[in-house]
Amino acid sequence: MIRTAVRAFLGLSVAATFATPVGTAPQATTTAAAVTFTKDIAPLLQRSCQNCHRPNSIAPMSLLTYEDARPYAASIKRRTAIRNRQGTMPPWYIEKDLGIQHYKNDISLSDAEVAKIAAWVDAGAPRGNPADLPKPLTFAGANEWTIGKPDLVVVTPSVSMKAVNPDWWGSAGFGETGLTEDRYVSAVEIREVNDTQNKGGSTSTTVGGLFIFHHAIMTVEAPGATAGAITSGWPIHEVGRNADVFNPDAGKLIRAGSRVGFPNVHMHANGKDTTGHLEVALKFHPVGYQPKMNERTIPIGTGDIDIRGMEVGKKIESFQVLSQPTKITVYEPHMHAAAVRMCLDAIWGSRIETLSCSGYDHSWVRAYQYEDDAAPLLPRGTILRVTGYYDNTPANRNVVDPRNWSGLGHRSIDNMNILLMQAVTLTDEKFQEEVAARRENLKLKPGEDAPGCPLCAFEKLPGARPTQTARPQQ
Repeated sequence: MIRTAVRAFLGLSVAATFATPVGTAPQATTTAAAVTFTKDIAPLLQRSCQNCHRPNSIAPMSLLTYEDARPYAASIKRRTAIRNRQGTMPPWYIEKDLGIQHYKNDISLSDAEVAKIAAWVDAGAPRGNPADLPKPLTFAGANEWTIGKPDLVVVTPSVSMKAVNPDWWGSAGFGETGLTEDRYVSAVEIREVNDTQNKGGSTSTTVGGLFIFHHAIMTVEAPGATAGAITSGWPIHEVGRNADVFNPDAGKLIRAGSRVGFPNVHMHANGKDTTGHLEVALKFHPVGYQPKMNERTIPIGTGDIDIRGMEVGKKIESFQVLSQPTKITVYEPHMHAAAVRMCLDAIWGSRIETLSCSGYDHSWVRAYQYEDDAAPLLPRGTILRVTGYYDNTPANRNVVDPRNWSGLGHRSIDNMNILLMQAVTLTDEKFQEEVAARRENLKLKPGEDAPGCPLCAFEKLPGARPTQTARPQQ
């Protein structure tokens, strides 16, 4: 049931990021201490917004210049103040007051930065001194990749969708790698390439209106593999999902002569007759590289989903026990339209710790990669608890008709409760080495632990607890 449930992803359309432009109000008189666009706001937009909000990207408007941003000032204030809830911008939903706070490629704004944006807008959104502007960013071209120049790009066959068509599930086919030797992959990036932006028709400004692939599960098929004998654990393509850079010690193997493809995809119409395909960019480790550990995807979820019409505050839990010491590297919630929040807790002995909590917006499915010294290090026997929260009322704009009951299903109007966790299982010896390195890097004192590392409090790790043997009855 869970394996089937993992194969449904993302909503059919992604809401436009900001509201309709407001008229440009008269610029307020600034003082030396005033918050201005050039000095204070432009650097925030560069770091957290402009990767999408620029010409020929997926956002509906550019925020590169003052002239671009000023008409949207009120909307920028409103959307950034939402924080981790549905509709926030930038789309980063980790809760700031709970759990681990250190993630790679974190585009979120701090409380102080959100307050700075509000102060700028409330003051009339002043431009400021042009000399204060940071140097404009240089973005990758349309045909370039965020992982840098790839060593190999695999292209899948083209597929077409009519402007108005039912959703479709099936295979998008495979592309040949042409590899003559085994190679280990260090990074992978997947993107859809189609002709939709060169056509008129749909006036949709949503991300869903630009693409026809709702999700696509990447697999690698080695030569001579029987049907279904494919290598899993690769990233899943979703609209807006970031590239994957794997643990340097856990490269993923592609054997010589393998094919890369997507035997399970969900496609949808976008209002235009569209033809497109998927491209997979791969970066390799040097020849001769050998991984030290195996990083894999571990889904934790349940198909026992029962959400009544007009129900708010619904909570659904699922559990998994770690049979080996484990280092969690990626936290990626996956639910559907009615979902609004997910939390991951670790239970070890009498200790219950929240590792990560995030809001959820089915318009933006996000993967969160822990910083190296923040990735949870959990001993064997730890119980992981995944809790999903749902709002099936009109307050949740992603729900089409909140009067309807909802259970497990593939469609976005159905629901799921899955954590797509990426993790590395460790030997006892390697786990001890990782804990010792974490203690040293964080400069922990005896008895002092760290978030997500319950045994970091020990200078010498306690041994395994002896198994209790039942005594014979007298």
